[in-house]
Amino acid sequence: MRRDSERRVLRLAELYAPIAADLERAQGILADELISDQAFISDLCHHVRQFHGKLLRPALLLLSARATGELRPEHAVLAAVVELVHIATLVHDDVLDEADIRRRAATVNRLWGNERAVLMGDFLYSHAFHLCSSLPTPLAARLVGQTAVTVCEGEMMQVANRGNLALTEAEYLDIIGRKTAVLTETCCHLGAYYAGADEATVARLRTYGHSLGLAFQVVDDLLDLTGDESEAGKSLRRDVCEGELTLPVIHALRVAPPDRRAALVAALLSDDPQRDRTVGHLLRATESLAYAEGVAREYVASARAALADLPPSPARERLDALAEFVVARRA
Repeated sequence: MRRDSERRVLRLAELYAPIAADLERAQGILADELISDQAFISDLCHHVRQFHGKLLRPALLLLSARATGELRPEHAVLAAVVELVHIATLVHDDVLDEADIRRRAATVNRLWGNERAVLMGDFLYSHAFHLCSSLPTPLAARLVGQTAVTVCEGEMMQVANRGNLALTEAEYLDIIGRKTAVLTETCCHLGAYYAGADEATVARLRTYGHSLGLAFQVVDDLLDLTGDESEAGKSLRRDVCEGELTLPVIHALRVAPPDRRAALVAALLSDDPQRDRTVGHLLRATESLAYAEGVAREYVASARAALADLPPSPARERLDALAEFVVARRA
């Protein structure tokens, strides 16, 4: 298992090679923000720094800049901003999901309780907007602010639809478009815009980022059903426990014959310790896991197509390869 993890890290290191120094600068800015003269807050800051994981969002921002123009000092600041926003969403998500593990470490809510976890998420959001205010133009602050609003809308929509067995695929895609894809879209938008790209190129990068984000979340939801916690490094099977319908379940409820649909509904509503096994069996019987993976691959194809008119460059190659990485990952 450790060798698999090491191979994944090496693969990401290769993908991030054109922006390695820029990514390091962004991490330095982020570390400088996550400080406090209060010892217990410093402890929280130190703990959440390990939640940065794959650094996908700052990497998308920096690669989008490299692929469309010149990197500027603002890009490292913006890369730190989007990672702060992302970590804030993770801290809040762990409260909503009652999760115990994140990046192979205990969640903030498990160690310090929900109150400090919610406040820590707010602390991270506040630092993101503080950094935005240091930039010479207000566009980033407006865009990041609107993105944060949309992410919160998506999270509230997801919570409001817990237990809604009539949730449609279109409604699910709307939810994940807001709670996940909007941030990856914003990363690519900011990277291209601040690199001096024209409007058409910025629009193509936004399409790439949004499609990639949708694919990422569909795969994330698949891994919640089929993944290994020791490999994923976080709490799994939370969606079924919380009554949140994801694409494989929505598909199964739509296509299953009456007897299997009734069995799936019964499993979803039960507290049976064998519930996960029953749900997994029914999702495989209806080919719903394969269906969801197919949808993710369609979004990856859409993301890659959006890059077609960009001039050849190492950064464009890495953006293309990142799209494939999203569907191939296991954590």
